[in-house]
Amino acid sequence: MEQSALNLIYKMSFYDCVIEPLQLSMTCHGERNAFFIQEQYSTYNELTAAVTRIRKTLHEVPEQYIALAAHDNLLTYASILAIWMEGKCYIPLHPLQPKQRCENIICQMGIETIIDSEEGAQYGNRRVICLQNLPIESEPMKPVTMCADDMPAYILFTSGSTGRPKGVPVTRHNLAAFVESVRRTGFILNENDRCLQMFDLTFDLSVQSFLLPALAGACTYTVSPKKIKYQAVFELLDEQKLTFTMMVPSVIHYLRPYMNELNLPELRLSLFAGEGLPADDLKAWSECATKAEIHNVYGPTENTIYCTDYCYRREGKNKQANGIISIGRVMPGTEAVIVDEDLVPLPTGRKGELCLAGEQLTPGYWHDEQKNNISFFNLDGKRFYRTGDICDIDLDGDINYYGRTDSQIKIQGFRIELSEIECVARRFFVDNTAVVAIAMEHPLHGLKIHLVVERTDDDNLRVALSEHLKQFLPTYMLPAEMNFIPVFPMNTSGKIDKQRISNIIKNI
Repeated sequence: MEQSALNLIYKMSFYDCVIEPLQLSMTCHGERNAFFIQEQYSTYNELTAAVTRIRKTLHEVPEQYIALAAHDNLLTYASILAIWMEGKCYIPLHPLQPKQRCENIICQMGIETIIDSEEGAQYGNRRVICLQNLPIESEPMKPVTMCADDMPAYILFTSGSTGRPKGVPVTRHNLAAFVESVRRTGFILNENDRCLQMFDLTFDLSVQSFLLPALAGACTYTVSPKKIKYQAVFELLDEQKLTFTMMVPSVIHYLRPYMNELNLPELRLSLFAGEGLPADDLKAWSECATKAEIHNVYGPTENTIYCTDYCYRREGKNKQANGIISIGRVMPGTEAVIVDEDLVPLPTGRKGELCLAGEQLTPGYWHDEQKNNISFFNLDGKRFYRTGDICDIDLDGDINYYGRTDSQIKIQGFRIELSEIECVARRFFVDNTAVVAIAMEHPLHGLKIHLVVERTDDDNLRVALSEHLKQFLPTYMLPAEMNFIPVFPMNTSGKIDKQRISNIIKNI
């Protein structure tokens, strides 16, 4: 089944969609607050001054690709805008990630220039622009340096199956198409909005979280990477009366014990993305954010931030699969198709792999033809990306998410969705206990399913949960092992870290 919203022809350039609105916003809203970072406000005038001084230095740098130490401060965000206005591309380096990973990224890109707003980091023989040492400029902003829209705006490095990070270049055209698609979908911000930015700059949801507010003259409230994310989000929601949020679902899962303390009448637009959104968590959230329009959006980094949208219904039934809210219909400029293992399109309602095409689709992985040949394919003259997500498309055109192709396993010849086991296990608990089903290879017993529960070990609980699972799951789907971890580890994006959970289990 194919779904398309490609009837729109994108003629607007990166300059039209991003650069010119940014300049207008910075000029018109100079006295308004642009950022709230580590308990301190910065105005658009201060942002403009920082961008101007960084641009003056960058203008003398010949390289197209600039690495950026992704700190949580105004100078880092100003650097991104300066890089774009100088016609260049930024590659974020996480300052808390292992040095070897950053070095790997620098080597893959052939980076010669690194921008760092703090002192002390070592980058070998590369040129380091230390922003703290730049002179204060009072000059007016100069005209931007133009470059082709097929040039990357940023390159993000995600985990690679070989252990080597893989680069995903997102072009200026891709980002312009995203901004235009968001506008046509109706996610409109204004200068009075107070917006959450909870993501590390190495994660693509960060781009929408600082860019959309900046385009509108709104204020962005950031979460320090040194804080526990869900606690910091709670504080910002409660104290700063945010009006726009983008969060990963894990955050509301961990906020549930505090939801009776949360009353969010100012929140008007609430988006979720990054992982499956449990229906019961969303219902609890909707009772806190009583006036908010709530959306579940979806998209891989390879298709620029997000590209599908499902609007939560406060009255009536919401679409879901295995307790996970639908990811909705494609947004303007994206096309979706469900295919089987042979990449043949499937009819309406049949489950298969979700594949995406359109204006937001990346040109491919950085210098990795082998990976590109596996992940991209042509169908009816269009280039599609294989998301690895198991979905179907219903008669209304809504896409339902069932899990990952790598979370669909086969035991005794039976296909098993690990997300279905998780859904049944979650129904056992009356509170917000998190559960994860993990398939692990054992030397003597082959593939075994582990159900991991975010609780301290309890023999009575173990027996009761086991009996519950037997009531709803066939024998071949029953977990072979049950493990308990008091607190699940989280990754830098605020999601439950299944890889670390697997490693913990191996050592139990």
